Amino acid sequence: MSISKASISDLSELLNLVNTTYRGESSAKGWTSEILLLDGEIRIDEETLTDYLTNEAICVLKYTDSAQQIAGCVYLEKKEEKIYLGMLAVNPELQNSGIGRLLLQGAENYARQTDCHIISMSVIEDRTELIAYYQRRGYLLTGEKHPFPIEYYKYGKPLKEIILVEMKKIFYCNLSE
Repeated sequence: MSISKASISDLSELLNLVNTTYRGESSAKGWTSEILLLDGEIRIDEETLTDYLTNEAICVLKYTDSAQQIAGCVYLEKKEEKIYLGMLAVNPELQNSGIGRLLLQGAENYARQTDCHIISMSVIEDRTELIAYYQRRGYLLTGEKHPFPIEYYKYGKPLKEIILVEMKKIFYCNLSE
């Protein structure tokens, strides 16, 4: 079991993981499902994920199990001296097993390696259990909010008004390392 950078050869497996984690019947097995918030079968398409996996400013970390199957992933984009975190996905049948926590630790390690000391993210305001999960891991609400972007509608039309809240975590490197 390990965390490593995903590559284009992981495309198909990542597409399946992300889409089944957030959408469709199988997503209901976990607590990250968006099926009550957005109408649509996909969370990400092949073209967008290919762009992520080939963009030098973006790193998609993957968690592989002992059988070398991808069980989780997270999107990290370096924006100046910050990392934007998104698309944290864990196989719904394996949620609550610590994989998400390990991926967040991997994201923080990546941030340190790239000299970034802030990780930020957007979370759907109604996802109170998800906000609480991130808060338990040191992420704070910034007070910033914005509407669900219209360009995201290609991945599902909102079934109700969706507001995104911003969260961030500031951490410092140990100077004795």
